Amino acid sequence: MTFRKVNIAILVLAIVIFLLVLHHNLLGLSDFLKQDVADSSPLGLQPIDFIPEAPQRLTEESNDQEIPVVITASDDRLGGVIAAMNSIYHNTKSNVVFHIVTLNDTVDHLRAWLSKTALKNVKYRILDFDPRILEGKVKLDSEQADSIKPLTFARFYLPMFVPHAEKAIYMDDDVIVQDDILELHNTPLKPGHAAAFADDCDSTSNKFAIRGAGNQYNYIGFLDYKKQTIRKLAMKASTCSFNPGIIVANLTEWKLQNITKQLEKWMTLNVVEDLYSRTLAGNIATPPLLIVFYKQHSNIDPMWNVRHLGSSTGKRYSPQFVKAAKLLHWNGHFKPWGRTASYADIWEKWYIPDPTGKFSLIRRHSEIHESK
Repeated sequence: MTFRKVNIAILVLAIVIFLLVLHHNLLGLSDFLKQDVADSSPLGLQPIDFIPEAPQRLTEESNDQEIPVVITASDDRLGGVIAAMNSIYHNTKSNVVFHIVTLNDTVDHLRAWLSKTALKNVKYRILDFDPRILEGKVKLDSEQADSIKPLTFARFYLPMFVPHAEKAIYMDDDVIVQDDILELHNTPLKPGHAAAFADDCDSTSNKFAIRGAGNQYNYIGFLDYKKQTIRKLAMKASTCSFNPGIIVANLTEWKLQNITKQLEKWMTLNVVEDLYSRTLAGNIATPPLLIVFYKQHSNIDPMWNVRHLGSSTGKRYSPQFVKAAKLLHWNGHFKPWGRTASYADIWEKWYIPDPTGKFSLIRRHSEIHESK
């Protein structure tokens, strides 16, 4: 009888232990499910100025992978930002979130343009760039006043704008995307590389440009090799440069290697020692990037940065080549919202007129007459 009582006691104890374990596991599962629901919030990023529900066009066969695209927006070039965003949005089914870096005086204008046009359904986040972060890092030169604008250096601070992303795309505002941005986002980066760029010597577009570009396609065109600080780096002056207007960044590597601090170091040194080449035009952000990423960057498919459309070189491109390009880039003096840029008609197809009337295209009288 005593033996039977012991067995019953053991059995009851085992049942109690089993129920306690089961209760614990169920609580854990409940917590997990709650966390999963919280993480899958449609807002995704905080704070977000506007992230609506995805329209039906995007939900069908859509890609749930979030693609962060960082782009800068200054008031005098806002039409470029709108056209770039419109071309990306209408050429992909992917989950693109635009991180628009701007200054305080542009925010209201930008919000109005986005909310009152066909871009009202895009996912975006507006971020204010504080110019004080550049104090002591930029040398003011009256001859280069137009090129030394705070937003020029926003690309140096990518992890600050998308802190939780592993990978992001940065692009200038003078571009049009003609293919699915997902392909650019999927650009493979080699182990240990924090960024990918389009080299200035490997693209079809630059075969046209190099003839008349002087040294603006290699390192000696951007850095002063007479300076001891530059010579000590042992970088070959003939090394092909790259264009930082389009960047595919591995932000995990960027943070691990402290890329932003490295770039700031060379900016500060230039203020003291004047390390950049005096032949620089509007490429004031390029020299620090060339130093930090010397032989330490991956390559973007050249067709994802077909550039020089903002210079006389662009006039040499055939319509077939321009049509085949995945991304058109009007780097150079002439912008597609101005008078004399090449293939501005292609850019204008993606432009959405400003509902506030503040931004207007500048066109020749002959072009206006032909469009009527």
